[in-house]
Amino acid sequence: MAFPASSPYVIVGAGIHGLSTAYHLALELKARGKGDGRDIIILDKAGIAAGATGIACGVVRNNYYQPAMRELMAHSVEVWESDAQAYSYHPVGYMQISPESMHEDVGTIYEQQKAIGYESTFIEGEADSTAYMKGIFHDWQAKGITSVLHEKKGGYANNTKAMYGLATKAEAEGVRIITGVTVTGFTQAGGAITAVETDKGNIECGQVVIGAGPWAKTFWDMLELPKTVEIKGADGTMHTDIPTWVFWSLQEGTLGVDPKLQVDNEGNMPPVIHVDSNEPLYSCEDGSLVTDEMWGIYYKPDFHFGGVQGGAAPFKVEKSADDVDVDPYGPESPEFIVGPEFAHMWVSALAHCQKRFEGTMVKYKDEASGGIGCFTPDSFPIFDQFFQNCYFIADSNHGYKMLGVGKLVAEEVATGNKNRLLEPFRFSRYAQGQLHPVSSSPFPWS
Repeated sequence: MAFPASSPYVIVGAGIHGLSTAYHLALELKARGKGDGRDIIILDKAGIAAGATGIACGVVRNNYYQPAMRELMAHSVEVWESDAQAYSYHPVGYMQISPESMHEDVGTIYEQQKAIGYESTFIEGEADSTAYMKGIFHDWQAKGITSVLHEKKGGYANNTKAMYGLATKAEAEGVRIITGVTVTGFTQAGGAITAVETDKGNIECGQVVIGAGPWAKTFWDMLELPKTVEIKGADGTMHTDIPTWVFWSLQEGTLGVDPKLQVDNEGNMPPVIHVDSNEPLYSCEDGSLVTDEMWGIYYKPDFHFGGVQGGAAPFKVEKSADDVDVDPYGPESPEFIVGPEFAHMWVSALAHCQKRFEGTMVKYKDEASGGIGCFTPDSFPIFDQFFQNCYFIADSNHGYKMLGVGKLVAEEVATGNKNRLLEPFRFSRYAQGQLHPVSSSPFPWS
């Protein structure tokens, strides 16, 4: 098929946001008599799920301290549930297991989950929390836990299988996915994008949607959008020259055990487990102190990864964002892959939580894993229209679980109407001081 010279809708990125937006936009256009999927093309320089989407842990949760994030996640869970088979979605639930320093925050999350009808159970107090966890895992042994938030919805999806399922749905609606095409720039005229420039030729367009994950800064710079932001503080003070983008190194890996090692007391696949702790963490190999600072991990059994897979809190890349090389990405990067320090910490933390993981360090998969995320100044997404016709999806590494964002963006693009769930994520929030509340979690995205 010939390379297109024009298309009404050009979507950049064949990850979760690009594919979801394309699929749902095709449905919107058809339902409104404005066209169909044949009016949409997706461009990706590599292939489907070749970026962050393809290495994502795939956790789907609602555990957010920020009301706007919680509502957005509830919507996304509904989209995951709408076709669990195609999306390779496993609705096993999700558990936030926390120390006293997070008790109040997690209690707030529970109350607001109740307010929006999102089913969860909240256990308080160290004795009751331990008893609840032992009712799920007989070998639970983490100390210092004073609350457990058990979300009955959520769970995880198999990263690439889900995206190929989504791509199949998009292509069935007529969407054309063109891989191996690098976007090199944009032609602008009269305050609008008139063409997408690529290494295969220019494509005239009516609307552009950018959903490029870790490459968000690359496209932001192509569009010559602001390199720094002004942020209005709670006291009204304007903080200037804050970099628009910062990179964080992601910490994830796999313990190469039979996934069934992590079944619950009933022999079933358990919820995704997320533990934050203030307890000193000691090595499961030699008993030495790993850290006496707050730490956090998450994990789940996953046949797709071939073991128990999960991660720990990321750390900020110290380089200026202008000096960070996103390519080669993920496991192919010699600079941004996890090292033995992560394996030691993560497996020791698994053993801290459950006795069954003691002595399993030798099972850790010594393979390249990890990547980098492109984060906004407040570590929350930017979903906004720039110029007259360029919609920017910058997920700030919340991406994979946000399957429903594409549906909401598609509605905005098709109708021109602003969606209430996306309003708290506009770029203008920085200058207006409409920032999201910050929790006491060690994770920048919680």
